[in-house]
Amino acid sequence: MSEEQRENLAEEVTDEDEDFITLEFDDGTAVDCFIIGVFDLNDKEYIALAPDDGTDDVYIYGYKDNDDDTFEILDIDDEDEFDAAVAELDKLMDAED
Repeated sequence: MSEEQRENLAEEVTDEDEDFITLEFDDGTAVDCFIIGVFDLNDKEYIALAPDDGTDDVYIYGYKDNDDDTFEILDIDDEDEFDAAVAELDKLMDAED
């Protein structure tokens, strides 16, 4: 996802699409995703998304609330940070079961 696309993704979530967002990737493809949730880890926020494509995939991104009913999703470039976010999501999902 390009920097411009991430910035443009700071979108307002409407009432009817409250639980879904559409991700647009660099190759031009778009994927509707269910918002699993937003969670905190080490003073940062992350968002977990499940693509509506029939797979069990989960996408995890950094999350930034813009305080005006919009938000941004951010790529996680650091592998250790990404692994920690995945582990935290796993822990949270296990706790819900």
